[in-house]
Amino acid sequence: LFTMANVGLPGTSGFIGEILTMVGGFQASTWAAAGAALGVIFSAVYMLTLYRRTVFGQITNPELNDIKDMNRIELVTIVPLALLTLLFGVAPNLIFNLTEGAAKSILSMMAGG
Repeated sequence: LFTMANVGLPGTSGFIGEILTMVGGFQASTWAAAGAALGVIFSAVYMLTLYRRTVFGQITNPELNDIKDMNRIELVTIVPLALLTLLFGVAPNLIFNLTEGAAKSILSMMAGG
């Protein structure tokens, strides 16, 4: 899930970040945004290759053959993060409403006002 969010899969928090960055980039500079879009494509290829090798690849270190699946503590840690990744992907306003005031203040300072 986290790899897919990093790639920008719709419905995850990564998609919201990437789409807003691209929209803002195209408004500022088409060439810069095109370069950023190319970077997104290369990043997706890299992340999907990494995922394929780590999840479906062969274990080459014999010491790692006895690794077990996640235990309860690891699940208790990762499940809320996964749920938040999905929640912020389908309801990004939960974060935007919290950060809007600070963002406006920073933009105002940058504009000299």
